[in-house]
Formats: sequence, C-alpha cells, structure tokens
Amino acid sequence: MKKLILILLLFTPPGFADTVVGDFRLSVVTGEVPGARQIAETESGLLLVGSLRDGNLYAVVPAAEGKAEVVTFASGLTVPSGLALIGGDLYVGALDRVLRYRSIETTYRDNPQPEIVTDKLPDERHHGWKYLCVGPDGFLYVPVGAPCNICESEDPRFASILRMDPDTGETTIYAAGVRNSVGMAWHPETGELWFSDNGRDMLGDDIPPEEINRVTVPGAHYGYPYVHAGDILDPRFGEGHSPADYVPPEVRIQAHSAALGLAFYTGDQFPASYRNALFIAEHGSWNRSSKVGYRVSVVRFTEAGPLYEPFLDLWLKDEKVTGRPNDVLVSRDGSLLISDDKVGAVYRVTYQGK
Repeated sequence: MKKLILILLLFTPPGFADTVVGDFRLSVVTGEVPGARQIAETESGLLLVGSLRDGNLYAVVPAAEGKAEVVTFASGLTVPSGLALIGGDLYVGALDRVLRYRSIETTYRDNPQPEIVTDKLPDERHHGWKYLCVGPDGFLYVPVGAPCNICESEDPRFASILRMDPDTGETTIYAAGVRNSVGMAWHPETGELWFSDNGRDMLGDDIPPEEINRVTVPGAHYGYPYVHAGDILDPRFGEGHSPADYVPPEVRIQAHSAALGLAFYTGDQFPASYRNALFIAEHGSWNRSSKVGYRVSVVRFTEAGPLYEPFLDLWLKDEKVTGRPNDVLVSRDGSLLISDDKVGAVYRVTYQGK
C-alpha cells in the first residue's frame, strides 16, 4: 500500500488559491471563523463551527464558486468549542454547560436562543473546553478534562468521558482515567467509541505518548493519573499501581503532538484503502524543544494491526507554524473537512486521482 506523505510546496493564508498535494486538493472553505474548533454539518451542507476564544458560534454557507458566507449566530458564550447535531437540533458544549438550539438549520439567521440542557458540569477552565459526540444510542458523549497537568480529583467526573441524556442532562461515567480528550468517533462497523487522549507534560520531549483509545467495556479506566500510554508509571502517582489494571491505547503517537479531533472515513470519494480509516487532527506541541504535530494523520487497520502515518503534513516547516488543525469531519459529499484555530479557517480535502 502506497504510503501517503503529502508535503505542502506552497501554503498561503486562508482565502487564496487551492493547493494540490499528491492526489488530493486542499481548498479553503472560509478563513473567517476565529478560533475555529469542532465542526458539525447539517443535512443541507450548512457548516456549524464552535470557537475557543471569542465566545461565538458560526454558520458557514459554502458556495459553489466564490466566497462562503459566514453568519455569527451566537455570541457571549464561554468557550463554546464543542458541537453536535441530533435530529436537526444543535447541541453546544460551553465549559460547564450544554446548550440546545432548536431547528438550527432554519433559525441560524434569526438570533436563535438556546435552551439549557445542563449547567452542572465542572467549570474549571484548565482542560475545560468540551467536545461533543453523539452515540448510536442517541446520547451525547462529553469529555471532562483533568483540571491540572497531573493530579487526583475528588470529583470523579474530572478526567473522564461522560454519557449524557440529551433531554435531561443527566450523566454517567462512560470512561475513566482520561486526562484530556478533545476527540471522539464511533467505529462505523463495531459501534465502539474511539477517543484521543493527550498525555501529561513535564516528563521530557518524548514521554508519554499521546493515545488513541477504544472503549470495549463502558466504565473502564484508562490509567490517568497513575499509568500513561499503557505502561508508563507516573513518577508522582504511579507507585502501587500496575499497568495491567488499566486499558492500554490502541495507537501511540509522538508525545506533545496534541492529537485532538477524530473521524472515521465513511465516504466513497477517497480510494478504497481509506474505507473506515481513522483521521486524526494533530494540533501540535507547545512546550517541546523541537515542534511536532501540526498535521492530519491517518490510521488504517490491517491484519497486522493499526498502521499510523501522516496524511497532510502541511503546517510545520523549519520550526515555523502556519496552522493548527483541531477537528476533522467527513462531509456528506465524501470530502474531509478540517478546522484550524490558529488562522480561523475551515479547509476541505477532495480526492483528485482516478
């Protein structure tokens, strides 16, 4: 199988010409969504985008030709970074609360007002941004990051993934020992939840790896803060703990790459070798001696096990960073959407080969 390492020869800020990389074309849907985070797509192809810093929510109306229209349909929220759609209603994760905007596809131009599903989530800002995912059961899945780099918390909801009733806001813990997950996806065939988890800092450039995990038993513990990446005992909290007691990751990624958004490829536009492959947005390092990440990678599943490799290695060259991918979404037309919170962009990747 041909390994795809796509190197950007010329990358310009959003709003400029498309870039062809190998058999794929990277185009800019919009560069006008500051702090763009999680993306959701409605039945008609309207893109809804959360943000990290300005408290806004955006609707992006793609255009066949010319510039996409961007509508700010909500403002004044607290880190409304996570989005998910259920039956035409938009759910938004905003720090300590989950909000619901009814029939968003028909109301986004009319100053829609949210309903509060819950305002009882932890309100710590450290790892406090939310990512939402809808399960096959119709429930919301909501990660709550650890309120620190490394610590134990009295509230068991910290460092977990919660299963939430979208009608009542009531939650149960679906996965424990999860330091900071900002990406989840359900496998299209097995129906199992996969999630990214960012490892702790201050143990050097290469320890511990970032994790891609799989939930086979709801309520299982994935190690934090005692064991990292399946077999690394924490120097502060690891004493007396055995790696055998915790679920190891399915895939390990270079430490500090900041693996965030996930998406299984379920479209039919890309070659067959990508069917059910897992795309990963790597946001990039902030405290490593030399930078890593700043790309989109892919995991393909073979008889020998998961095969991890770069897919779009575009945004880091000679230690200079031009973008930070943080979410990926398979569009209804089979293209791959990528959000970039550094430059406030949404990109579209289409296959151009034969």
